[in-house]
Amino acid sequence: MTNDKDQTRTQFRNAMAALGAAVNVITTDGPRGRCGITASAVCSVTDSPPTMLVCINQSSYVHDILSGNERVCINVLGADAEEAARVFAGMTGCSMDERFERCASRSGCSDVPVLDNAIATLEGRIADSKTVGSHSVFFVRVDHIGTREHGDGLVWFGRQFHRLARTSASCGVA
Repeated sequence: MTNDKDQTRTQFRNAMAALGAAVNVITTDGPRGRCGITASAVCSVTDSPPTMLVCINQSSYVHDILSGNERVCINVLGADAEEAARVFAGMTGCSMDERFERCASRSGCSDVPVLDNAIATLEGRIADSKTVGSHSVFFVRVDHIGTREHGDGLVWFGRQFHRLARTSASCGVA
């Protein structure tokens, strides 16, 4: 028999499955080591100064590495990077070293791994963090930005990956 708390948690998770989100791999390297994790709880906060937020479960061993290294790259994945999303989500059982071996990357401007198949990369420093329940909300001040003009997006919706087609910008649309 489930209690009300478990039922509410299940209902919340089911509701979040209906909330489509971009798929990102958060990478870091530094004194605590190199690591990466797939995350969909990522969004912009402000463009002045450019700041993103990233939510990471505190029980993940990646959490303390990200926090300790302070420098991260938010790699926004394109539709052609679903395998990278699966690898960094731990769905393939790869070790951390194997994750980076399977997914091509280079050292970015901040000496953090930048995935070659990302459609956007945002390198920065964790400027602040807040604990909310089981997660830390990291506020990342963005220092370096890279984008690709081609390639479709990758979203997580209904507990599955989906391609999000890029369309031409419409003139005059507000």
